[in-house]
Parts: sequence; C-alpha cells; structure tokens
Amino acid sequence: MENLPSFNIIIFIVLFSHVTQFIPWQTLAKDLPCRTTCGSIQVKYPFGSGHGCGSPRFHPYIACSPEGDQLLLTTHTGSYPVTSISYTTSTLIITPPQMSTCTSMQQSPGLGIDWASPFQLDQSTFLLLSCTPPTSSLTIKGSPVCDTSSHLCESIYTCPSVIGLGLPLFPPTNTCCVYSPANFNSKGELDLQKLKCMGYASVVSLQEYPTDPSRWQYGVELQSRGGALDDYYTDNKCNACEISGGLCGYAPPVNSFVCLCSDTINTTIDCKSNSLQNQAELTWNSVSLPSRKLWMEFLGGLVFFGAAW
Repeated sequence: MENLPSFNIIIFIVLFSHVTQFIPWQTLAKDLPCRTTCGSIQVKYPFGSGHGCGSPRFHPYIACSPEGDQLLLTTHTGSYPVTSISYTTSTLIITPPQMSTCTSMQQSPGLGIDWASPFQLDQSTFLLLSCTPPTSSLTIKGSPVCDTSSHLCESIYTCPSVIGLGLPLFPPTNTCCVYSPANFNSKGELDLQKLKCMGYASVVSLQEYPTDPSRWQYGVELQSRGGALDDYYTDNKCNACEISGGLCGYAPPVNSFVCLCSDTINTTIDCKSNSLQNQAELTWNSVSLPSRKLWMEFLGGLVFFGAAW
C-alpha cells in the first residue's frame, strides 16, 4: 500500500486529461482578434477583419492587413486595398496598386476574381491602355471585346501621365479601348497578356465630369454574392448579437456562429444572454481558461475521490 500516493497522482492526471475534454472553455478575445474598423473602413458582418470574424464565406478573401491599417481583398492575382464598402448595396470598391489612373500610367499584370469567392464584378468601366494596335482586333473566342468609339479613351489620353508616352489614340493605330467586365474570360480574369495590352484603368464613377479624367473615381467595384446562410444568421442571430454590443463571427473548425462579446466570452446567442446557465448554447475552444465555478466543482470532486483512496 506504500505506492498508493503515486497511484493517486496517476489517477488524478488521467482523470484531469479526460474530464477537461468536457469542460466548456471560455474563448478569450485574443483568440479572435476581430475589429469594428480597419484603417478608415468600418467592418461589419458579413465581412470580417480576420480569421474567425464575420462570415467564413468571406475569409480569407477579406482581412485586415497585419499592421491593421488597411482592409484587403486577396485573390490569386494579388492583394488589393478596399477603399469603401456599401452595406446597403452589398458592394465594395478596391484600388489595385498597379492600376493606371490619370496621375499614373503603369504596367499591370492584370486582375482576377477567384471563381469560388463570394464576389463578382459590378458596375465598373475598364479602359485598356497601350494595347497592340488596332484595338478593334482584340477578341475573345472570336468576338470583339472593345468599344473603340467611346469618348473615355480620348479623355484619359489628355492626362499628363499618358501624353508623355505618345500612344496613338485614333484608328487604325489606336491603342486604347473600353472593355466591358462582361468580357472577362471564364476564369473571371482580365488577362492583359493575352489581350496584348500593357495596362488598364477602371472607373467606378465619372463624378459628373465625363471629359475630365482627373476628377473620375478610379477603382473596381465588386458585388457580394448573396448567401442563404448569411441571410439566416443576419436575420436570426447576427442582428441580436450586434444589438447586444457584440461582433458576429464563427468558430473553427465547424465554423459555427459565435457572438464575440467585450467581456472576452463568446456565445451563440448574444452578449446579454451570456451566462453559465446557458452553457449549452456557448461555443468554446481549447486555448483559454475554464470558469472559476467549474474549476471549483471539478477540483472538489477530485479531493473527494482522493479521500476515498
């Protein structure tokens, strides 16, 4: 019987390792570093600032930069700063760093939107620049893709950044044309290499100045594709979460809905309903600390068990 204390310790360790698997662990805020803003952009559901934030459909496409100063859209062709979001119309505008504008004419590798992403191109006007002439010969599957008669090319060629290049504007040696997003290939890409163009400009709005490209709003507008799952959570859970002061997110690996509360506890209901009485409704992970009440109950049981030995 001299080995009983050591045996008790072994039993304690075994019980601890098994019982803790069933203890609900309160998730700390640092595990899901969700933000309400990223740089100057307000971040709301279904978008999120990082992993575990917003809707899982939008991660890893939308996330805050590591520095926390820029919201980014990431696709297989690069990461693009998000300059504005309209939650009313479910649209966002990105500004590709290598896109040309009136103040900067530059070579671009093109632009691609992942086919599996929850985004699609919206109302943007693309201008193909410095293309191999004539642009009327640009085709996809044998069909012309350019409007060579638009005044937009004539306007943007008045920009100092373009004038200095001496690019031909008018047929038959014109090097600019208006390109419809509907002409993107089946992969959802603007393939400039295939089109034999050096760069592009994308205009979201002419700002009531159709002939003054220095006042145009440049960028690429994307529409968020609707999702029944997001609609369900928005109507039934996310609204209640936000009203209670929480942020909407999800818990890997099953990506179940969680409401992220300021008291460092996450719940599947809302922040006002967050209590141990509702622990069946809570979502947890394994990297945080259990509640004091549960610890006391568990340790009390172990003391009783040891006394019995």
